[in-house]
Amino acid sequence: MSNATKLEHLESIYADLEDGTVSTRVFNAMKTCIVQLLVMPGETISEADVSKRLGISRQPVREAFIKLADLGLLEIRPQRGTFIVLISRRDVENARFIREALEVALVRKATESDSTALVRELKRIIELQELACKHKDNTEFLRLDEAFHSAIASGVDCALGWRLVSEMKVQMDRVRFLSLENASPASTLIQQHKAIVAAIESADPAIAQAEMEKHLREILKTLPEIERENSKLFCP
Repeated sequence: MSNATKLEHLESIYADLEDGTVSTRVFNAMKTCIVQLLVMPGETISEADVSKRLGISRQPVREAFIKLADLGLLEIRPQRGTFIVLISRRDVENARFIREALEVALVRKATESDSTALVRELKRIIELQELACKHKDNTEFLRLDEAFHSAIASGVDCALGWRLVSEMKVQMDRVRFLSLENASPASTLIQQHKAIVAAIESADPAIAQAEMEKHLREILKTLPEIERENSKLFCP
C-alpha cells in the first residue's frame, strides 16, 4: 500500500477539526486514523508524507508524532522510520483493568448525588445508539459509546477522570474497530448501558458498580478470537 493510500482519510479528518493548535489537530487526526485502523498496525508513516498531505510544516507533525509515541501508538526508530505499533494483548488487558477501576468509581459517584439531568442525557444517547445500531453505523455507534461514558464523568464533575480513561484506552479502541461484528453485539452493549442508567436512577451504588464491571469486561470474551483472526496486527 502506498503512503498516499494510507493517508487518504487524514486530510478530511484534519479539515473537520477546528479547535486547538496545528500540532493538536494533527495529533487528533492521526490518532483517529490509527485507532479506527485507517492506517494499519505495522505500517510505516513519515513526517514528510503527513506534512505534505496536510500542507503544513514538519514541526507540528513532529510534535504530534512524539505525543502519539507517548501513547504507545507510534514507534519512532532513528534512521529506520516511524511505525504504527502492533496491538499488544497485554496492553489491551491492562488498559481495560485500569479503565474499570476509574469508571466504577465514577458510576458509584453518580449514584450519590442528584442524577436527574445525567439520567436524561444518558437516555438520549442510548436512543441515538439504537438508531445507529438500526442503520448499522458502527463508527457512529462507537462515537456514542464514548459519549455515554464521557457523560457520566461530566455528570459527576470529573472530566479529568474521562481524560485519563481516554488517554490509556486507545489500545482497547483499536481492538473494537477491528471487528464490531465479531465483538459483543451492539444490542447487548445497549442493554448494558440501560442497566447502568437504571442503577444510577435508582441510586444503587452496588448494582451500578456491578453493571459497569460487567459492561467493561465484555471485551475479554471476544479478545482471543479477534486476536486469532487478526494475528498479523498483534504482537507475537
